[in-house]
Amino acid sequence: MAARALMFQGTGSDVGKSLLVAGLCRALTLRGLKVRPFKPQNMSNNAAVAADGGEIGRAQALQARACRVEPSVHMNPVLLKPQSEIGAQVVLRGQALGSVRARDFQSWKPRLRENVLESFAHLRAEADIVLVEGAGSAAEINLRADDIANMGFARASDTPVVLIGDIDRGGVIAQIVGTRAVLDPEDAAMIQGFVVNKFRGDPTLFDAGMQAIVERSGWPSFGLVPYFPQAARLPAEDAVALDRPARETGGEKLVVIPHLPHISNFDDFDALKHEPGVRVMFAPRGAPLPGNADLIALPGSKATLADLAVLRAEGWDIDIHAHVRHGGKVLGVCGGFQMLGRRVADPEGVEGPPGESPGLCLLDVETVLAGDKTLRRCAGASVAEGAPFHGYEIHVGRTTGPDMSRPLLRFEDGRPEGAIGPSGRVRGCYVHGLFNDDRQRRVWLDWIGAPASDLDYEHDLDATLDALAGHLERHISVDALLKVAR
Repeated sequence: MAARALMFQGTGSDVGKSLLVAGLCRALTLRGLKVRPFKPQNMSNNAAVAADGGEIGRAQALQARACRVEPSVHMNPVLLKPQSEIGAQVVLRGQALGSVRARDFQSWKPRLRENVLESFAHLRAEADIVLVEGAGSAAEINLRADDIANMGFARASDTPVVLIGDIDRGGVIAQIVGTRAVLDPEDAAMIQGFVVNKFRGDPTLFDAGMQAIVERSGWPSFGLVPYFPQAARLPAEDAVALDRPARETGGEKLVVIPHLPHISNFDDFDALKHEPGVRVMFAPRGAPLPGNADLIALPGSKATLADLAVLRAEGWDIDIHAHVRHGGKVLGVCGGFQMLGRRVADPEGVEGPPGESPGLCLLDVETVLAGDKTLRRCAGASVAEGAPFHGYEIHVGRTTGPDMSRPLLRFEDGRPEGAIGPSGRVRGCYVHGLFNDDRQRRVWLDWIGAPASDLDYEHDLDATLDALAGHLERHISVDALLKVAR
């Protein structure tokens, strides 16, 4: 017998769909159910490597963790990784299928639908319940034709829907009632009720608002969820989270990360954000990089040449070279590692128009973007200190050069990885997730002179998921959600 399923769609992007699904995954897992997360179509450059070898959205990897199972490519069969303002790479069941312009993607949807439904069936066969996350807004009726992300999927799979609105951004009554007004009646009939998310203050002050939504939409309420501040301790899926003003926390040591347009896997630095001796800043465009940085970290990029051009246009290359001249330290991860070299070449147009560019020349290496994408989990230790790490690789290209003779890391199979410049103050590698291992992170804290703490990052993630599950159990009628799932 196939598992029950329930889909969570939003009135817009960033209303908290991913977080609510993660919390409900943990809540139902704690109730003893076998739960699986599923997102038919995702758009994000924050990816994770699944246990079966492909890449999926970071949010689905977190949701799998909430279910206490390994992530699978079936949990996010279609992943779109933006490479420009109008185009993206299409990843199907973990493997790159090709690049497509946004307008042309509409014609891809019918042939992707079969794969989406097959992956959904695969998960239902191994679970008691599948929690499905929609994408963007349920009210995007301009994209409804051949939809595989929201109502098109719900209708094709006969999966009931819960609509999520975000009161924190204002206008939640109009969000939900307006969604009801624009939906096709058969689509609207799939919605079983709504949740209002991110409420702050006295909830009784919104009693009349909840009643107004019920009366005007005809949908029942499943709950009013207060704002959950600990959400900041969980990996974010979308780079939009980096655009919000960050509350200054942490200690004296400043880690600065240039916020590049095609930044990817920015959750590499999450564990550092939780260290009491460190402040992490994603530097916005339009301003110089702070001169008091203890470490400048160049992050991953889905379009390395394009982001390298932006880095230069912002004058950040000048800031980085000044930082190094004054004794500052630099780390490049993945695309950031490639930027640190003498040259980056993309002769086949893997990440955009074919071309090449000088790098920052801070490491004596060069990169050619060609060949198959590397997708794998990895483990090993830092060469100098022997500190272990567990991480993953998602990259295209091969980096070579004299500084590779001073590797930063060594994999379990003995292969060297990364490079260290002659001064020791410029380092780069392809491994994502370095800072998640407490022992490895302490090496980097020592490197920038930050005090070590007793942070157990992996335990902290699980404790936060447990807290989120308890929060939702208190404020959502989980029993009522289970009754409408089918």
